[in-house]
Amino acid sequence: MGEGHATVLLHPVRLRILQAALGRQVTTATLAAALPDVPTASLYRHVSALLDAGVLEVVAERAVRGAHERTLQVVLPAASLGAEDIADLTTDQHRDTVTAFLAGVLQAATDYLTAPRSDPAHDGFGYRQVALWADDEELAELTAALREILSAAVRGLREARRRRVLTTVLLPDPPASPS
Repeated sequence: MGEGHATVLLHPVRLRILQAALGRQVTTATLAAALPDVPTASLYRHVSALLDAGVLEVVAERAVRGAHERTLQVVLPAASLGAEDIADLTTDQHRDTVTAFLAGVLQAATDYLTAPRSDPAHDGFGYRQVALWADDEELAELTAALREILSAAVRGLREARRRRVLTTVLLPDPPASPS
């Protein structure tokens, strides 16, 4: 059938494509503008892999200069890994993925902060960490509650709305060494 789900999602260029497309409808031209360092042929190849895996979907098509331009969006349920996928990753795969993910977050922050007329205080720009003390059951409850809150907050495009990306990373302390 081709690449596994985790392999499709965790490729560094595909992660960047998903970060650029999240919550938007995009074309390959808008992706190319957002990712100018990715060669066009490579971008098309990675978009195709994400389409084949059902992580991106075509929501519209139109003829442009004799070619078909497709408008794409992220399929949220398909754009995340399950517990089995995560359990199957090696330490190096996790580290490489976190590096690519955080590089994308850093690039998005840099793009925002260096844009003309950016206003961090007004726009809700921020970053923070909190320490949570929770057993496995409490963590599962918190995670379920956050999913519910965030699902309710995901709204469609409308003129008065502005895209804002909320990024979370859950980092448990390393397990204690046996005494």
